[in-house]
Amino acid sequence: MLVSLLGLAGCGFAPIYGGGEGFREQVTFETGQSVAGFRLKERLEVRLGRSTAPEFVLRVRLRSRQRAAAITAEGDTSRLNIVGTASWSLRNISDGKQIDAGEVEAFTSYSATGSTIATQATRDDAEARLSVILADLIVSRLLVLSAEPQQ
Repeated sequence: MLVSLLGLAGCGFAPIYGGGEGFREQVTFETGQSVAGFRLKERLEVRLGRSTAPEFVLRVRLRSRQRAAAITAEGDTSRLNIVGTASWSLRNISDGKQIDAGEVEAFTSYSATGSTIATQATRDDAEARLSVILADLIVSRLLVLSAEPQQ
C-alpha cells in the first residue's frame, strides 16, 4: 500500500484547491437582471466568494428553453424539461484581456400534472436547480483553469 501511495505522489496530479486560492474572492460577477441571473450569481458567490477588490470579471449570459419530456396517451404534457445554456467569459479588469470563455449546458425537469400553483412551484424549483448546476459547471472550469500553469 505504501508503494502505491509513493507512485501517486510522483504522478503529477495536484489537488484542485491546492496551495493557492485560485480565483477565490478575486472575481466579480455580471449575470443579468433576471431571477435566474440572480440565482446564478448567488451560487457563484457561494463557490468563489464575494470580492471586495476584484481582479477579474466573469460575464455570463443565460438562455433557457422548455420542451416536453413526457406526454400522456391523451396528448397532455405531464413532464417538461428546462434546458439552460450559460455562455461565459472571464476577463482581467486591469487590461480587459480575455483569460478564457466557454459555454455550459444542462437541464432539469419538472412535473406538470398538479394544479396551476403546484406546477408553477415545481417549475420555479427546477429553474433554481438549473441555475445551481450551470454555476457549478462554470466554477469547475475556472478551478481547472486556475490550476493550469499560466503562460
